Amino acid sequence: MKPTDIARGLALLLGLAFAASSLASPPSVTVYKDPRCGCCAAWARYLTQAGFTVTTHDVSDMPDRKRAMGVPAQLNSCHTAQVGPYVVEGHVPAAAIERLLREQPKAIGIAVAGMPVGSPGMEGPNPQSYEVKLFDAHGEQVFERIAVGGGDQLHAALGDGARRERLGLGADLVDDDDLGH
Repeated sequence: MKPTDIARGLALLLGLAFAASSLASPPSVTVYKDPRCGCCAAWARYLTQAGFTVTTHDVSDMPDRKRAMGVPAQLNSCHTAQVGPYVVEGHVPAAAIERLLREQPKAIGIAVAGMPVGSPGMEGPNPQSYEVKLFDAHGEQVFERIAVGGGDQLHAALGDGARRERLGLGADLVDDDDLGH
């Protein structure tokens, strides 16, 4: 065996070890929230339980922070987070964040507008179906739909009684005017 073969083998092993360790480390989430908001803290706990490393910052200037992070006004919710290069607005399910990080679309981030009952951190009776939107500076498109059927309760992990519809990202983002907003 040549020394170059040994060096290549070691480089390959080191590369695989590095890749495996980076996959094993939990994604880091920085959450910006109003100090008086209980559902924001509940969403942060939900993400921690889902395996994310979460840091929260109580801030008083949420509208300014959202604008600075590129969140469109029509997608605003109560808290805003940074996950890797992406912004995550509102009560977004962990599985949607994981998909965002795995697929890495060209976008600013994803959002669940408002505070739909039954979304992570907003658990309660009479859950609502809702959409996770992918957005950039030019518009938004549906990233996932979370549907609740009949009298079923929405489980925090979106397992019991909820149906997730994962939409492909082949189409360009659409302008808000095209969506009737």
